[in-house]
Amino acid sequence: MRSREFDRDFRDQAGRTRMWGIALLSLAALLWAWCAVLLLTPYEVAEEPDDQYPAECESRLLTDRGTANEGLIRGDDCANERDWPEATAVLGLSLPVSVAGVALFTIGTVTRRMSSHGQAMRELDELADRRKS
Repeated sequence: MRSREFDRDFRDQAGRTRMWGIALLSLAALLWAWCAVLLLTPYEVAEEPDDQYPAECESRLLTDRGTANEGLIRGDDCANERDWPEATAVLGLSLPVSVAGVALFTIGTVTRRMSSHGQAMRELDELADRRKS
């Protein structure tokens, strides 16, 4: 009976580890989505705090004009609003989060499956021992 309780606790711990992995992968997905929003959506820039007509800017990644990279040279306000370092920082932050999430998810899944395999092997051994006797 003690081994069953230990095995149940072992599987519960593996399940918690797996859930932490899923949580970290979800956080990484949110960071990727935020990076996509920063790079792919158009935005507006107000030149003054109460600007009635803010400047409309194209997305940073899909622009035909040079506002994404050359806006500062021409004095365009769009280039100052969404910088490349912010998007790459969000993407860079998602990398260790996703690696840790994948590692925890994998460890939890493999641990749980190995525990199930061990339990199945013990049950098969018990059946074989009963047939012999």
